[in-house]
Amino acid sequence: MVGRVLVKMSTIPEIFDKYALKYDKWYEENEFIYLSELEALKYFLSVKSKSLEIGTGTGRFASDLNIAVGVDVSFEMLKLAHAKCLNVFKANGERLPFKDNVFDTVLMITTLCFIRNPLVVLSETKRVLRKSGNIILGIIDKNSVLGKQYISSDSAFYAHANFFSPQEVIDLLEKVGFRNFSFRQTLFNDPRKLDECEFSKPNYGEGSFVVIKAQYS
Repeated sequence: MVGRVLVKMSTIPEIFDKYALKYDKWYEENEFIYLSELEALKYFLSVKSKSLEIGTGTGRFASDLNIAVGVDVSFEMLKLAHAKCLNVFKANGERLPFKDNVFDTVLMITTLCFIRNPLVVLSETKRVLRKSGNIILGIIDKNSVLGKQYISSDSAFYAHANFFSPQEVIDLLEKVGFRNFSFRQTLFNDPRKLDECEFSKPNYGEGSFVVIKAQYS
């Protein structure tokens, strides 16, 4: 999601609690950005998949992607997600409240930049996935026009974000044993000027929003 507030890791729950309603309204005010990201994510999702979203926020993506289970660190965000009839838990991605080998798919959508210990969370993701299950990550590519704008921003929020390139995410995933990568990308133009949904393309390197799918092998 373009425009998500980025802060020091220790203040993330407090900031998201404070601005939960404003955050949720962002999706309505930036409809075509959201629809473009949603289209790219749908490309890799099976309707029959038992899925979990880590960093589910207010449940906007989970609701539209038919993901019934989510976790987040913000209580106020989770209240809005619960109102969308989602089964949500207040939990950190480093310690998921689920047994081993439960889910077919785990999603993290613009969540990785908030995580203090990515390898720990990715390892925990692998634990709750079934064999041959998939992880799907949506990121803002730090090498994209939008990513560079965020990195160079003098905002106190953006200064503490940890953006990744697709290759850096691939390297992290390979370290914990994920393989068989696939990619989609979208937001090729200035997101502030979008007046329709952009359709995604394979690979990465052009779009600001990149979806990475990998398999637990």
